[in-house]
Amino acid sequence: MNETDQPRISANQASAATPSKAAAKKAAARKRPVKKAAPKKAAAKKAASKKAGAKKAPRKAAARKPAAKPASVLIVGAGFAGLGMAIRLKKAGIEDFVILERGEDVGGTWRDNTYPGAACDIPSNLYSFSFAPNPNWSRSYSGGAEILDYVHYLVSAFGLRKHIRFQHNVTALDFDTRRGLWTAELEGREPLRARAAVMAQGPLSNASFPDIEGVEDFQGKKIHSARWDHDYDFTGKRVAVIGTGASAVQIVPELVEKVVRLKVFQRTPAWVIPRPDFRTPDWNKTLFRALPASQKAVREALFWTHETMAMAVIWNSPLTRLAERLARRHLRRQVKDDWMRRQLTPDFRIGCKRVLVSNDYYPALQKDNAQLITWPIAKLSENGIRTADGVEHELDCVVFATGFDVPKSGTPFPVRGRAGRELGEEWARGAQAYKSINVAGYPNLFFLFGPNSGPGHNSALVYMEAQLDYALRGMQRLLDDNLKLMDVKPAVQARHNKQLQKRLARTNWNSGCKSWYLTEDGFNATMFPGFATQYRAQMATFEDRDYEWVALKA
Repeated sequence: MNETDQPRISANQASAATPSKAAAKKAAARKRPVKKAAPKKAAAKKAASKKAGAKKAPRKAAARKPAAKPASVLIVGAGFAGLGMAIRLKKAGIEDFVILERGEDVGGTWRDNTYPGAACDIPSNLYSFSFAPNPNWSRSYSGGAEILDYVHYLVSAFGLRKHIRFQHNVTALDFDTRRGLWTAELEGREPLRARAAVMAQGPLSNASFPDIEGVEDFQGKKIHSARWDHDYDFTGKRVAVIGTGASAVQIVPELVEKVVRLKVFQRTPAWVIPRPDFRTPDWNKTLFRALPASQKAVREALFWTHETMAMAVIWNSPLTRLAERLARRHLRRQVKDDWMRRQLTPDFRIGCKRVLVSNDYYPALQKDNAQLITWPIAKLSENGIRTADGVEHELDCVVFATGFDVPKSGTPFPVRGRAGRELGEEWARGAQAYKSINVAGYPNLFFLFGPNSGPGHNSALVYMEAQLDYALRGMQRLLDDNLKLMDVKPAVQARHNKQLQKRLARTNWNSGCKSWYLTEDGFNATMFPGFATQYRAQMATFEDRDYEWVALKA
């Protein structure tokens, strides 16, 4: 029922509510001779009327209640991005927001990725929020469990638990142009509405088995790296790992110690560089706790070190050749066999695909019970994997370290904006946004880790903090000025993306190899073509003239 609807009144109630007819009947009765029994009958009728009225009265109370007052902000996802946005809102004094999380706990990718060896390839002091430093990191590169503990700390320290609705799976987002509200449709629950919505589900949130012939035919155990089965015993098993990306280089060294036979199926070799990972001494933790400025200085040093790496991995420069020499030296030091080195040497420029960081991947491949397979996979059969050379590899378990369904195009659920437009259709050939955060035709909607916000060399959280600040400015203007909508102008968005793609054409990512950064036809909707400092400078400026602003009618 709409808020303006009123409860209907029944015919009997209407009759009882009309005093003129009742008065006329009373007057006529007074003129007629009345028997002694009449008062008793009248009293009985009156009592019956009261009783009937008492039964009918609840009908008014049974009318549907108006919908609850819309929240100021709906946040989809309780990973780093969603929680970071929530913290920013609370610090700005905006408390009526709701976080919708489809899972049973916070953490996003760090909740889901619990495979053996899971860790971050960015130093912990940089892979954390600058406004919530952790002086107690156990290592320079912390594991997934410790990162998840940090996420739980954020929830506790900033009082976010009361804002989170767990097991609230969003199935659609719809914008009501007349009211200036976003409605989140939820699986098995009542919809929720808000003045603004934030897509914070992250790019690494959906995983599925790859499209390989025969995947459903395999009778053994199948495990995806993002959906690890901790109850499965690998001891003495014949196991395959499909993929040689960021997850695989962490999984392989762990599995090779347990299984009787490990076969690693490589489609394309990757550039691998050393990982300077050390245990954090107790004196270091004590110093960070006693003198927070010292930890801030370390973070700054790590930031500028990684900024320098942009010259090697984003553009083709003398530093690119230096980085390739470092990676080749790492390969020569760890792999003595000439033929294996050839199999593990990439034929593309460093940076074109994600650069991997590992000290133990190459040694693991050379274990007596390990084998690197470079023949293409033809299909999966009932008993294992058949490669293009006709060999069938019998297996007990296949581990798919094949990454995520990164949304370079489309959306994880229908998002409908002004005039019935649907974002998934508009992004079918590649996602585009303004400054990675707003999309024309979808007012009051903010993306975190949106199109072209990916870093190739620095911490994703550095980029994210810049996005949080920008989104907060827009939401504050929307709420403080009681606006119905803020919508980026199409011409502004088109001009921004034209410049982005022109810059991307000169990067290593667009230099010819295939990667998850690109769509099938080579459109780069993922990466930002520049330094983190450039990205932060871009997000530091919020121009009102870039947007259409419409006020709510009083």
